[in-house]
Amino acid sequence: MSTSIETRYASSPAEAKAWDTAQAREALLITPLFEAGKVRLVYSHYDRFITGGAMPADKPVKLETVDPLKAEYFLERRELGIINTGGDGTVTVDGEVFEVAFKEALYIGKGKREVVFASKNAASPARFYLNSTPAHMNYPTRRITRAEADVVTLGAQETSNHRTINKLLVNSVLPTCQLQMGMTELKSGNTWNTMPAHTHDRRMEVYFYFEVPEGQSVCHFWGQPQETRHIWMQNNEAVISPPWSIHSGAGTSNYTFIWGMAGENLDYGDMDHCAITELR
Repeated sequence: MSTSIETRYASSPAEAKAWDTAQAREALLITPLFEAGKVRLVYSHYDRFITGGAMPADKPVKLETVDPLKAEYFLERRELGIINTGGDGTVTVDGEVFEVAFKEALYIGKGKREVVFASKNAASPARFYLNSTPAHMNYPTRRITRAEADVVTLGAQETSNHRTINKLLVNSVLPTCQLQMGMTELKSGNTWNTMPAHTHDRRMEVYFYFEVPEGQSVCHFWGQPQETRHIWMQNNEAVISPPWSIHSGAGTSNYTFIWGMAGENLDYGDMDHCAITELR
């Protein structure tokens, strides 16, 4: 079987306060994500969100159903978002082939029975980053190129957070049930993402960091605004952000990250801002 999964349970702020570094990493950090010829998944009890990576090498790999879903096929009651962070590849959905190049996205709606990932060149394999959430409607499968994204530029060089936000799988671009995904690219010389920080009790979020240069790292901040914590992260690693937690990071170099959200609200601007001077 090419698909594997592990489960992460939800936790309260009171419980998280007692974690040491190892416990925080065990609960929130997702690594490794990519293994040649495999689909690796992590099932979070926050909003039943699944984070994963598919890395086909010399032959295609299939997204198989997993026991926690108790489903005949993976997308029987789910939707799926995909962003390619590697070489050119294809995703075949019930026999229909979609070309998905570097930093392009694909949305697959509820009810599709077969999803197969393939790389164009095994020497430069595709790395398909996956987010999946429960779904109540069947929306059409659709590829989103970078030109089709809803693009916003925020921050400034003076505050080290000049960045471009590419909203790829959001309701301003295409219909989804609850999944939202996008990609934020920091400009050269900038380090901070999502600053000022925020929380949103209406939904959880997962960050996936990539294009982190060799020898560099990202320090990801989490926790309640009045009691923040941090996790040091490397290239191609993801981190779960509970609904009660901030989610922000600062790198030793600029980098790119993918954000994925799920919950009861599709409004991208739905957030509770935390003043920088009030963080503790």
